[in-house]
Amino acid sequence: MRYIKSSKLRLAFAKSRFKLANNSTRNYRVLHRHINGGLLTGPSSKYSPLSLTARRTIVSIIVRNLPRLLRLRYLVLGGTVTGGVAAQKRYEEWKDKLPDTEWLKAYFPQSQLISERFTDYWADFKKSAARMQKGLSLPDASWMPPTLVQTWNERKESLRDALNDLHLSDREVSTNSDTARSQSSGAGGGSVRQESKQAESKDIQDELMTLQIQYQHEIDKLEKENRELRRQVLLSKTGSTSVADSKVRRSMRRSAIDMYSEVLDELSTYDHTYDTLDHLPRVVVVGDQSSGKTSVLEMIAQARIFPRGSGEMMTRSPVMVTLSEGPFHMAKFRDSPREFDLGKESELAALRREVEVRMRNSVNKGQTISSDVISMTVKGPGLQRMVLVDLPGVISTVTSGMATDTKSSIQSLCKKYMENPNAIILCIQDGSIDAERSNVTDLVSSIDSEGKRTIFVLTKVDMAETSLHNPERIKKILDGRLFPMKALGYFAVVTGRGNQNDSIQSIKDYEEEFFKNSKIFRDKLLKPSQMSTKNMSMAVSTKFWKMVRDSVEQQADEFKATRYNLETEWKNTYPGQRELDRLDLFEKAKGELLDQLVSLSQIQSKEWEDEFTKRLWDKTCTHVFEAIYLPAASSSNLGTFNTTIDIKLKQWSDKSLPQTAVDVGSNALKERYSSLIEELKKSNSNENKDTDLSITEPFKMAVIEEVFKRHQWDSKAEGSLRVLQQSCLEDRSINSRQQWEDSVVFMETTLQDMLKQADEKLNEMTGPGWATQWTSWKSRTPEQNSTLAIKHELEKLLGHEKVRKSQLSADEMTAIRKNLQMQKVEASDDLIRETWHQVYRKQFLNHSLTTAKMCRKAFGFYQKGLTPEQCGLDCKDVLLFWRVQQMMQTTSNALRQQVTNHEARRLERIMKEVLDDFGEDKVKLEQLISGRRVKLAEDLKRVRHIQDKLEEFIQCLNRDKS
Repeated sequence: MRYIKSSKLRLAFAKSRFKLANNSTRNYRVLHRHINGGLLTGPSSKYSPLSLTARRTIVSIIVRNLPRLLRLRYLVLGGTVTGGVAAQKRYEEWKDKLPDTEWLKAYFPQSQLISERFTDYWADFKKSAARMQKGLSLPDASWMPPTLVQTWNERKESLRDALNDLHLSDREVSTNSDTARSQSSGAGGGSVRQESKQAESKDIQDELMTLQIQYQHEIDKLEKENRELRRQVLLSKTGSTSVADSKVRRSMRRSAIDMYSEVLDELSTYDHTYDTLDHLPRVVVVGDQSSGKTSVLEMIAQARIFPRGSGEMMTRSPVMVTLSEGPFHMAKFRDSPREFDLGKESELAALRREVEVRMRNSVNKGQTISSDVISMTVKGPGLQRMVLVDLPGVISTVTSGMATDTKSSIQSLCKKYMENPNAIILCIQDGSIDAERSNVTDLVSSIDSEGKRTIFVLTKVDMAETSLHNPERIKKILDGRLFPMKALGYFAVVTGRGNQNDSIQSIKDYEEEFFKNSKIFRDKLLKPSQMSTKNMSMAVSTKFWKMVRDSVEQQADEFKATRYNLETEWKNTYPGQRELDRLDLFEKAKGELLDQLVSLSQIQSKEWEDEFTKRLWDKTCTHVFEAIYLPAASSSNLGTFNTTIDIKLKQWSDKSLPQTAVDVGSNALKERYSSLIEELKKSNSNENKDTDLSITEPFKMAVIEEVFKRHQWDSKAEGSLRVLQQSCLEDRSINSRQQWEDSVVFMETTLQDMLKQADEKLNEMTGPGWATQWTSWKSRTPEQNSTLAIKHELEKLLGHEKVRKSQLSADEMTAIRKNLQMQKVEASDDLIRETWHQVYRKQFLNHSLTTAKMCRKAFGFYQKGLTPEQCGLDCKDVLLFWRVQQMMQTTSNALRQQVTNHEARRLERIMKEVLDDFGEDKVKLEQLISGRRVKLAEDLKRVRHIQDKLEEFIQCLNRDKS
């Protein structure tokens, strides 16, 4: 009882030492640790209060009965020896039942040191209690907002009442202790003494539990007030206390844990192989599937943020959760600006859906899990600051619907994170199943065999208590004597009653109620410090920050060395060149592509129109000759010729001509842009001033190809072109001599080009002439000899019959075959018709060219309206070429306007869209812009960035320490 009294005094002393105006959560954690660690477990067994009572009882019995026993020396001697042996045996049995407190030596000072300093602490406590009873006040409230001062005045009276209750309970405990000692001393028989001790032990245990629950409620109450005070302080620092002001809440200064999380996010994208560079601490959460692993994380985060399923795999990729303290309970993803209010059920449901969608999207086709990390930040009042990584649950069997390598993939992923020498392994074990069915314990022990960085958590203890016939088995698990693994600490938690709709607060209440009435706690199978999620999270957070402080500077030094090596390699390999990474090269290539689009607007209008005219005629000249001019020229009179021309031109403009013009404009635009890119490439290559060109060339070509594929000419352009073209083709009036002469020149030039092509085709069909045969040592093939003979026969036919017709009659075909047979030349009808087409074409072109030259000065006859019979010249062909020429000029002008006013801008817009798409597709960008130089620049930039963030984080740690 003396120890109970001293524990209560320690509690009162600790509470009086708190300055509630500006205290932090750390003060309450120390208080909580004093109660859980010291009140129930006490110091080591050597100085335990019950051992001193037992010794005093034995001594008092011996002293009272010593005169009587002196008369019976032999009886005295035998009784003394026997009583001593029995007392020692009973003492040893009682000592074995005490909980093991050896693990507390690493966290609490030695008992001797406590005893030496207790006198000084007690004197200070009495002075502090006296001051607090006279009047509680803040030391200096000038720095606090008025709202905080008002809150303190409201809570002052409740704290004074708590101190009075403390003194009252202290006197009650002293009275109970004296009563128990008097009853113990007055007992005569051994059995009565035994029953008295058992009753006393039970009363003390019940009283201790009542005291702990009472003090725990007081601590929770104070912590709640402290969280509210800290929230108001945080809001006051931002200049506003409005909860609805979301802009204020987002402008808060980043904490140390936020900086540390940013470093880990950078490393997750940089260090794909998880090599020695990334040895920064994380809390890696591993466990069997459905072992309550995700529920433990939700209890730590104080929100149900993860998707759930009944027995199915829900965690399909690593989820890195950064916990930090903040005035509001919020969550957000690293790559998204949206914030989820965890106080609203609708926001929680949306967050769980988003997590599930991200997990499923990260899994490749044919796979079950992914190694892509989903990074999330959770802030809220009273949260322990740490970084946890939730991994997929370990399975023992691959079921249908899973990939065949799912089991090995999960184990490899867990090992990958646990092999980090600074990672804290939070091993989650389902307490409701047989220990022999566990898979995760063997996996953890294979990585951390000494247990130097493993914390063991036994979940579902409520189910374990009802299902196990031997509760001692739970004690073996939490003492580390059942599983073949070691750990820094062992904890038992309750994470719910199996209802997915339970809130975090209801689960916490259920956990507290369970441990309050738990048999395993009443029978001393569990230590108070091993129970509840709160104790576990505090222990994990403490260990996490210890490892962070011990390892972060070493990691920063390693990155400095890596940076030095990369910079040295760059200077030796690429001297005098800028360190352009993939993003820099992308931006450079993007600028060059857009600059060349601007160059399109600098092309002169005449240059555009000349190019369109040439391309359009090259595309349509064959149709004009074969489908319009030649059929109309075989007519016998002017009226039939004009009618045929009008019909053919109308059909052409209605069907294919507008689309042909659009294709011409689109191809001209694309080819002109490609030529500008090629000119830039040649210019840079000749001047040798851009060594990055070869690196970005595949990227540019891929972008241009995609742009051309997406670009479509304006659908309205075809209709407007059709109207303009029909109007030009229907116009038969030539208004000036210059127009007439231009038409004649166009006709002559066109006929000469066509005649040249016809000669080349005939020479190819008939073979080389005698001069070429002698000079080039070439000879004709049998087919060419047959074609030459056919040509001669057709020329004879054209010479004897001065007609202009495009087709041979049946009689003419028969006559030609007979003449060839007489010459012993075998020829098919197709060969004869093909040769006739070229011979007639040549003859027709020669005739038309002669007519064009004669019509050059005939504009006066056309202006007077004279017929060919009247003037002796047949110049109707000139009018056809005039109509075609006007149509091409009008079409070229319209295409030029469409290009400069619409299509160039549309092409630029499509170019920007394609560049944005390529910029977002990291895989494609990595494929198109690659090479050792790019990789080296990428690594150098990332290492510098990570080093800067580490140094910023270290500075923040040093500020907090000071």
